[in-house]
Amino acid sequence: MSTLAPLRLLREPWNASEGNQSNATGGAGGAWCQGLDIPNELFLTLGLVSLVENLLVVAAILKNRNLHSPMYYFICCLAVSDMLVSVSNLAETLFMLLMEHGVLVIRASIVRHMDNVIDMLICSSVVSSLSFLGVIAVDRYITIFYALRYHSIMTLQRAVVTMASVWLVSTVSSTVFITYYRNNAILLCLIGFFLFMLVLMLVLYIHMFALARHHLRSISSQQKQPTVYRSSSLKGAVTLTILLGVFFICWGPFFFHLILIVTCPTNPFCVCFFSYFNLFLILIICNSVVDPLIYAFRSQELRRTLREVVLCSW
Repeated sequence: MSTLAPLRLLREPWNASEGNQSNATGGAGGAWCQGLDIPNELFLTLGLVSLVENLLVVAAILKNRNLHSPMYYFICCLAVSDMLVSVSNLAETLFMLLMEHGVLVIRASIVRHMDNVIDMLICSSVVSSLSFLGVIAVDRYITIFYALRYHSIMTLQRAVVTMASVWLVSTVSSTVFITYYRNNAILLCLIGFFLFMLVLMLVLYIHMFALARHHLRSISSQQKQPTVYRSSSLKGAVTLTILLGVFFICWGPFFFHLILIVTCPTNPFCVCFFSYFNLFLILIICNSVVDPLIYAFRSQELRRTLREVVLCSW
């Protein structure tokens, strides 16, 4: 992707001169340093799939009053965050295709403004998606460890304040990021935020899994059914692995890209890694495709409502 590059501000380090970058790329050698030529059609396809999936989730939650609870409101906000990724990706790709085929002619200054707006949308969706992933993890933690007090802890008012705060922080931080993107401190803050959310989710899910494992062990010892215990523990471990694995695989390369921009902008191998930036964007879009499957479609009530929405039985 060229003219309207997604997150073009992060595509290549700004503190490395153009000559140094080309020399480093040549020095690293090999065709693998040329990156991957990902067709625009793939961005369009994934963006459309993600948009449709997340729209269905939002529609289902709004339709079914049984889903009007803090947990599903957080899932709905996560779906909206993922839709921001899809919409910005679709808009950008469509503009690129129209410009490449000469259908749309826009002045360079307008293109830059459009690029900034799209970058802000993507940055806002990055921060809000990571935030709501963490909020969902905390909500599930409270559900398990403070089940009797859950409704007094996670009230509707607190949920609304949490959602509004996340959207406000996401909007402000994306504006600051686009404005001061050349400052390494901004990148370090973004990297630190990602690492914090990763550690938070890891700690919470491990603690929840440990409790479930202890509970299953107690039941197994009382009923003397070790086979059931082993299969249940394995199922919990697989679920935990999927949750954390998808999160790390989809977001890890992008944030590793940011770390390399700060630590080794002119290193030949780092420059080669930068050339795969579009692949990292594909992974982020894939995450917005997978999120509904993990966080939404596992609910039987939500699946039933989704079928009704698809069949238009309003």
